[in-house]
Amino acid sequence: MSAPLWALMLMTVGALVTYFWRALGVALSGRIDTASRLFEWVACVAYALLAGLIARMILLPNGPLAEAASPDRIAAAVIALAIFFLTRRNIGLGVAAGAGALVLMSWGRGFF
Repeated sequence: MSAPLWALMLMTVGALVTYFWRALGVALSGRIDTASRLFEWVACVAYALLAGLIARMILLPNGPLAEAASPDRIAAAVIALAIFFLTRRNIGLGVAAGAGALVLMSWGRGFF
């Protein structure tokens, strides 16, 4: 079997598997009670995973973020949270403020 045909078959199988689960989700979404205990548990687990990943990025980063000083990362996270809550939970402003603060603090360390 030639390489392009093999790649096309692999992409087709991958797409079918992906779209099968998406179609199943669409078919079942109308039957899900968002106020159920199971749905609340799933939401709590999702938030816990997200919080864990964010904490890991701040405390144990890898890649380019590891080059930023720990106090800078922590201060930027605190600034981001403060702006998020001060602007009535505007996630865009919170993320922008945190990223901007991290850039300015890291940039400022180069001068001092």
